[in-house]
Amino acid sequence: MPQTSDVFTSCRLATMASGSEPYGMVEDGALVAETGRIVWVGTMGALPEAFAGARRHDLGGRLVTPALIDCHTHLVHGGNRAAEFELRLNGASYEQIARAGGGIMSTVTATRLASEDSLLTSALLRVDAAVAEGVSVIEVKSGYGLDVETELRMLRVARRIAQVRQVVVRTSFLGAHAVPVEFAGQADAYLEEVCLPTLRAAHAEGLVDAVDGFCEGIAFSALQMARVFGVAAELGLPVKLHAEQLSNLGGAALAARHSALSADHLEYLDEAGCRAMAAAGTVAVILPGAFYTLREVQAPPVAWLRTHGVPMAVATDMNPGSSPMTSLLLAMNMACTLFRMTPFEALAGVTVHAARALGLRDRGTLAVGQVADLAVWDCEHPAELAYRIGFNPLYRRIIGGVL
Repeated sequence: MPQTSDVFTSCRLATMASGSEPYGMVEDGALVAETGRIVWVGTMGALPEAFAGARRHDLGGRLVTPALIDCHTHLVHGGNRAAEFELRLNGASYEQIARAGGGIMSTVTATRLASEDSLLTSALLRVDAAVAEGVSVIEVKSGYGLDVETELRMLRVARRIAQVRQVVVRTSFLGAHAVPVEFAGQADAYLEEVCLPTLRAAHAEGLVDAVDGFCEGIAFSALQMARVFGVAAELGLPVKLHAEQLSNLGGAALAARHSALSADHLEYLDEAGCRAMAAAGTVAVILPGAFYTLREVQAPPVAWLRTHGVPMAVATDMNPGSSPMTSLLLAMNMACTLFRMTPFEALAGVTVHAARALGLRDRGTLAVGQVADLAVWDCEHPAELAYRIGFNPLYRRIIGGVL
């Protein structure tokens, strides 16, 4: 009889397993975890006798899903941009603010002035809000330093988060986020002298899980991003890309050519880019918070993504400028309301597809062999997670099989 087994009973399991009915529902379900992994999933009536003496936890008929995954955030940063929020409401565009020295650069200034401890303290406020909604994995990007010292500081803070909170952190080096003022008009020089050397230094220190960039007219061209991706390949690091947010520069197709884990935003994605992503297995990360905050009118082509079988993840894009949002549940609702994703697509987008967007193959579903990270909800049906606005029905997280 397994002495280390925990049996979770009297629950409704949304397994999110492929090839099953929507949500992969198991009514009157039970799940067994051992040493942090799921070892059995099924109905109460089919629970093997071998687990009869294991520790039991009655979940009172509640809904259980995989713990949620926020696969795109910028949550380590200094300061805030509430003043720019007001400017946008008075008619200024995101691009106008950026070209005038605001936008990303204002956060760069605040982040450069912040100590490592102060960055951690402010980041934990946002992490705690995410964890309280059932999140167990958070991706954290650099990109608000744009110099060697601050980029490394941001990544060190991201690593520290996982030491003080029960959450997995995946880091993305985003040195190619913007051209800093000291290199104005010299994007190639910035890449050569700062960005790429910092990437190598961060990798040598074990601070990088993936490499990201911003392919846009106010940031870097596809050709410049290809240089960054080339160094990532040398270092054996997977890549991601902010692509087609404000215009179509062919970023998604570039990402696909480099077998990117994901291409993110995608409001101006064309059908050729969809086909390229589908062929490469690149995940589309949908970020409704930025669309909402910037009051954009061009939505990502969800119908094309469906047609071509591109998996769609959903994330908060938690950042101080274009998506000051910590709620992944709200992001799910926005994805449905603004982009007409279905509640099932939204839940898949913060579980199985979000895991894939981070290169994690052992999370995101309730299946044998997966990490036993679960979210238990006071809900009757999984659609409630995307349906409600400003309401958090989380009952409890189960992390590594432990309540």
